[in-house]
Amino acid sequence: MEQIPNWLMQRAHLTPQREALRFEGNSWTFQQLYDEALQLARKLTHCGVQQQTRVAILGYSTAQLVQIIYASMHLQLEMVMLNNRLSAEELQYQLDDSEATVVLVDERFASSVVHSSVLTFSDVEQADEADVHISPLWHHDATMTIMYTSGTTGYPKGVRQTVRNHEASALASALNLGLRHDDAWLCATPIFHISGFSTLTKSLIYGMTVDLYEKFDATAAAKSIASGRVTMISVVALTLGRLLNVMEEERLVAHSRFVACLAGGGPIPHAYLQRAQSLHMPVLQTYGMTETSSQTTTLQADEAFVKLGSAGKPLFFNAIRIDGATKPGEEGEICIQGPHVTPGYIGRFAERQTTTDGWLYSGDIGYIDEDGYLFVVDRRADLIISGGENIYPAQIESVLHSHPAVLEAGVCGLADVLWGQVPIAFVVVKEDVTVEELHEYCKQKLAKYKVPTAIYIVDALPRNGANKLLRRELPDLLS
Repeated sequence: MEQIPNWLMQRAHLTPQREALRFEGNSWTFQQLYDEALQLARKLTHCGVQQQTRVAILGYSTAQLVQIIYASMHLQLEMVMLNNRLSAEELQYQLDDSEATVVLVDERFASSVVHSSVLTFSDVEQADEADVHISPLWHHDATMTIMYTSGTTGYPKGVRQTVRNHEASALASALNLGLRHDDAWLCATPIFHISGFSTLTKSLIYGMTVDLYEKFDATAAAKSIASGRVTMISVVALTLGRLLNVMEEERLVAHSRFVACLAGGGPIPHAYLQRAQSLHMPVLQTYGMTETSSQTTTLQADEAFVKLGSAGKPLFFNAIRIDGATKPGEEGEICIQGPHVTPGYIGRFAERQTTTDGWLYSGDIGYIDEDGYLFVVDRRADLIISGGENIYPAQIESVLHSHPAVLEAGVCGLADVLWGQVPIAFVVVKEDVTVEELHEYCKQKLAKYKVPTAIYIVDALPRNGANKLLRRELPDLLS
């Protein structure tokens, strides 16, 4: 079985004094993080945590959580990354399904966890230390993390991500974005999510600084981008929109050091891309899944405005195709192949094959243009079929987002006797606007059958822990 150096050991050996982590005014070098993780690994061992077993981890995105994760890496534990926004019932499902031996939990969540073996982060920090052998080598095919899908259809699936998966994802991203010795990545996406965790793996593999936020702060992020404190940030449409609002209100532009906003989690409204361009802030759309350890495709920085709206081409080690497509521009399900694709699931889905003939079927609809660029249209599960016509909610949402009064928009299908389904929209507004005005705006920009039959102004839209819009829960707002 192929082995590679322990990332923590290797990084501390290569660049011990380079800044590794910033959090709330504090800073750690790679050597300091290595030493603290080693000490915590000894404490975990004293608490009875066995090497190469499965643990669940629940916490906020803090330096403390990073240190617990790195200690778990030293012990080569399989880490089930729990979403801290789940209900107690949802958490229990994942704990039962994963069969984690121990739950490591921030004490603020301790009351939410029912398990035979629970250790709070404080319990670990206050424990004695035990001797433990930390292997200098890791197996490429060992499972490093397990993350549950959002459960858009049926039960959430526990997705395995191996050392090889994470490594392949990080290396492919570096080949696309390039590397600089002074790179700093603003990480405000939750660490329990693949986007947040992949920032940590990039840090260890690249020797890159992580500027960690417990919660997204648009004002602080805007100032960091304008001052040159960070060179990259990961965003979804919601956080990008908030960031753009602050940049514009404060009359800020991105520093010359700033490389890109890496945007995932679904299509980004074109209006956002154009606004970002005026702020000298390239937005590189990406496409990836929990099953692909983050990115599969990413637009290159110098093509950000040449292929506006595209998720780019496959990263170096990856391949994509559109199922059933016979020519450029033909829509179908996106299929993925590469060393970043999960080898399998756990628990109730452990027997389910992740690939068919070597290809992962994503459940997403997209097309590849004549130049080989991927355009992601929407989730197949969210497709609205009205009178035989396909309607993609993301297209309607993009139009609504372009209205100056709209802050957020969500579209779903509603059953209709005549048409089968019709689109309806829910919007959060930032200034006064009438439903009639929004209807007229949509009529100017959309085919008649795509215009929402009803538009509702609401206080908030349902989102999951990664701030992705949950379209399946939009009809609940009607009640």
